[in-house]
Amino acid sequence: MMKKIMKRTSAVLLGASLMLTTVVPVIHAEEQTQPPLVPSISNWAIGTLNEGEKYGIYPTEWYFDGFLQEIPVDKVNELLALTEKKIASLGLAENKKYKPVSVKNDNTRGDIVKRLYNIVARYDLPVGTDAVQFMKEHNILQGSPNGLQLEKKATTQQAVLLAVRFIQSTYALAEQGAKGVAWVVEDEDTLVYLLGSIHLGTPDLYPFNKKLVTAFDEADALLVEANILDTEGLQYYTEKAMYADGSSLKDAIAPETYAKLEQVAKLYDLPMEELTMQKPWMLSSALSMLSMDDSFGMTPQEMAMHGIDIYFLLNAQLQQKPVIELEGTKAQVDMFEALSPEAQEQSLVAVLDSIINPSEENQHKILQEWFTSWKQGNVEAFAKSFQAMEGESSEFNEMLFGLRDEQMAKKIMNVLEEKKGTYFVVVGSGHFLIDKNIRYHLEKNGYNVKPFYQ
Repeated sequence: MMKKIMKRTSAVLLGASLMLTTVVPVIHAEEQTQPPLVPSISNWAIGTLNEGEKYGIYPTEWYFDGFLQEIPVDKVNELLALTEKKIASLGLAENKKYKPVSVKNDNTRGDIVKRLYNIVARYDLPVGTDAVQFMKEHNILQGSPNGLQLEKKATTQQAVLLAVRFIQSTYALAEQGAKGVAWVVEDEDTLVYLLGSIHLGTPDLYPFNKKLVTAFDEADALLVEANILDTEGLQYYTEKAMYADGSSLKDAIAPETYAKLEQVAKLYDLPMEELTMQKPWMLSSALSMLSMDDSFGMTPQEMAMHGIDIYFLLNAQLQQKPVIELEGTKAQVDMFEALSPEAQEQSLVAVLDSIINPSEENQHKILQEWFTSWKQGNVEAFAKSFQAMEGESSEFNEMLFGLRDEQMAKKIMNVLEEKKGTYFVVVGSGHFLIDKNIRYHLEKNGYNVKPFYQ
């Protein structure tokens, strides 16, 4: 029984964690369900807000609800309570001499600064005794041509920006932050960072360790499996994923499989007429996320948007950093398309079974293990948990591994041999951990792949 449960769980988790294209449906769904309103945010604040969205300290719905207006009392209390919880999760030693600075709770910029300072001052960190001075020194409190305006009521945007910078600064000061599973390889004039990703995530993964973020910021380009922010790739995905020749899913799968799909459609109130227009590999991809719904108190869309690849892709876009695809969405779609009808249906059945007979506790536990070891930078623990999920040899697993790793390694070697500068690679963690992975091929060709954290 446990073997069957693990097999079902593998079908869901491996697909979602090793093929970036697997999260395309839920990310696209997120885009479609966004409010049609234009968010009220300042252009200069987008980078910091993009970072803050990952922390889980405020809902993005605030962007559409007076974000540039004075922040209400309930919002500032919620923001600071979640910020305090985020800092408390670090488990820092307490400052036994802690004495809070006086606050008025009047929602001015200065008062919010003091309330934030009181959160960090209770811990044994070098924060001094002057709240404003500390915030200025760490670039949390930033002025304007009109000065710091400490007596002015804060807008929601200003309060959020203060909280986001405060969390970033505190994590850096405490030398904390998710480390990731990472390595580095170089030749005479080229440096390449290798980061293993999880294509799903939660706010607990953020912020990242300062050393990791600095490596990305200094890179000349980002290399990924596929740039799923590219609209051309998304269009290709949509075209290939749907039947366009008059046939439907009912013609491609067994009656028993179709019956299971009807059961899942009823369970999630999904229209069968839309589902039957999708090919089996597309359905496997999209439905695999449903069995995770609310397992972390988040929707599949939210977990996909907290994925590590998306974080770096969005930041590359904001920094106007070139993005180089090691495969591309089109190539990944073509891999799914090339699967035999039997393999596609087998994958779909495994996903349907995982929804109809869920093993949520096991799935949640495994994914949590991945998140924990990723945060700690514990490659050994992550690899052990991951390798236990590989399951039996199958056409689907052979598509995920093997040749893909060899081909991606060749492209990374081309960068090392033909380019100069610094490059940051983000691909699914399994591609650095399974047998004959990317690291194996680099080392086989004479490159010394070293741990990022030494």
